[in-house]
Amino acid sequence: MPGSLAIGASRAEMGGMREALIAVVIFLCLAAAPLVSMAVWPRMPARHRDDDTNNVVRLTANLFGVMTSLVLGLMINSAKNTFESIDHNVHAYATELILLDRVLRGYGPETDVVRQPLVVYVQRVAGDASPTGETPVDANRLSEHLLTEIGTRLGALVPADAARSSLLQDAGQRLQKVVELRWILIEQSEGAIPWPLIAMLVAWLVLIFASFGFRAPRNAITISTCVISAVLIAGALYLILDMDVPFSGPIQISPAPLQRALAELQR
Repeated sequence: MPGSLAIGASRAEMGGMREALIAVVIFLCLAAAPLVSMAVWPRMPARHRDDDTNNVVRLTANLFGVMTSLVLGLMINSAKNTFESIDHNVHAYATELILLDRVLRGYGPETDVVRQPLVVYVQRVAGDASPTGETPVDANRLSEHLLTEIGTRLGALVPADAARSSLLQDAGQRLQKVVELRWILIEQSEGAIPWPLIAMLVAWLVLIFASFGFRAPRNAITISTCVISAVLIAGALYLILDMDVPFSGPIQISPAPLQRALAELQR
């Protein structure tokens, strides 16, 4: 998403690199496990290579296969809920920005000084006006400064009658809601899947893949099958983790609501 919505941008970028690194580590672990098992198995004592031992290994791998499926289902559901929650908050965020602008317009031309930083802020949020070379932390601070400036200019207005006083109060409440939603989105940008659960899942997968190499023939078909399976599993986990942090990576929250809000403010 352009500019990572200008909120929690540094966290989103760090999260994206971390997810990619984790996916690479998972692939290396899963690809190495059956290869190591193939190499070690012929050197094991004969009593460790009989059919009874092989059956126990297979049954254990099947048990962890079932547990892995359950954990993967929980991770997918958690990532899906996080993604949908953030998407809902982004739509609410865009709506509050539009309604704030509508209230300011209804107040009169005196609010032009307030609407000016508001438009600049929404441009940054929608990713249309990020200065070249600006770090994510600086971009985030400037966005917060713009919101503070909007509040300062709004507080400097003196209503001439009761109707405008009501509009000014409504605008203050809308601005407060915008600030609240912004911080909610910042906090949600870190994801909800606990890392110990991911580590445990990877350990189970390594055990399962190691069982694939137990008594497996060492040929190109077997090795390529294990490597391709490792790539697909690592890719699936990467997408799950990426969906849990939806401001970076291939699965991102759509910027369309904020772009529509910007179009409304610039009319």
